[in-house]
Amino acid sequence: QVQVRESGGGLVQPGESLKLSCACSARIFSVNKLGWYRQAPGKQRELVADISGEGNTRYADDVKGRFTISVDNSKYRVYLQMNSLKPEDTAVYYCNYNLYGDDYWGRGTQVTVSS
Repeated sequence: QVQVRESGGGLVQPGESLKLSCACSARIFSVNKLGWYRQAPGKQRELVADISGEGNTRYADDVKGRFTISVDNSKYRVYLQMNSLKPEDTAVYYCNYNLYGDDYWGRGTQVTVSS
């Protein structure tokens, strides 16, 4: 009965910013990793960024320096700050909670970057 839900997507122009957020309905005591993934039309789902329970972060090469993942540790709400957005960032963005082997996914939120 665990539910994950993303929010914050929308339509923006190139160079603008968006901040995505994600929440999980489960009572979480600790996490292995929290992450953001995206899937563009005709492409497979790819990792955008993740953060470990220890606070270590990883980013896809094409978003480094532009995107920042963070977590509110009191509630385990996950955020993805996206700056300097490009048309190539257009995709459905998915939030993932990995709780030491169990993966929980949101249904996705659409991000469209277009003039």
